[in-house]
Amino acid sequence: MTRISVELIPRDAETLKADSAEVRAAFPMADTLNVPSLMRFALQGWDAVPLLRPVLPRVVPHIRAIDVDPDGPLPGIGVQGLEEVLVVQGDPPADLSRRTFPNTSESVIRRYRREAPHLRVYAAFDPYRRAPYRELEAVARKKDAGAAGFFTQPVFDARMLEMCMGWLAGETVFWGLSPVIGPKSRSYWETTNHVVFPHDFEATLEANIGFACRAIRTVRAAGGHVYLMPLRVKPARYLAPIQHALESLSS
Repeated sequence: MTRISVELIPRDAETLKADSAEVRAAFPMADTLNVPSLMRFALQGWDAVPLLRPVLPRVVPHIRAIDVDPDGPLPGIGVQGLEEVLVVQGDPPADLSRRTFPNTSESVIRRYRREAPHLRVYAAFDPYRRAPYRELEAVARKKDAGAAGFFTQPVFDARMLEMCMGWLAGETVFWGLSPVIGPKSRSYWETTNHVVFPHDFEATLEANIGFACRAIRTVRAAGGHVYLMPLRVKPARYLAPIQHALESLSS
């Protein structure tokens, strides 16, 4: 059965609780929340688990590999209700006084599988950052380390989605979708994540909602999963029309 997650930014506890309540009200088809761990916020992904489980019982915190002290405990170990984690590499901090560690995603995945075998561990897949064969080599290494599945960077056109679904056929994958609204948002994805948009891409809310609905139907038909990342837009503005459109199609 297709799982649908929504990614929420942990700015602070009150905002996170308000955003999660908005998701539950506007987008009841969601059964999971995934929460990144970002250096600029004190609240980390695993801290959010007890806050969010009363809203939706499945919460997947992101673990940045470069933040994990090899001589310290694994993040989230001991958090009540934690069942799944997503291990990402993490970008080096702009503040050089912040301590990081020379871990790889694979080494941290192995630690979780060894020290917390009850947890389901996911890894990241990014179709844009390097040559596809390099990314698929990384997929193989992460699987060998014990990754049970993957969360992708958001994809923005049907052809890329179809191609990546072929590359990851047979894997457990949460396919990322995120609205790109206006030139600043588009420039962010192009500059930061090296996204190549199709020539007919429309950076409007309506076009992004339409693409999300089509992508969810495609992923559902293939037995995959989805997560939606409502960046730079109120969650309900993006999610409620998707809920309505998919309900209308299934009725």
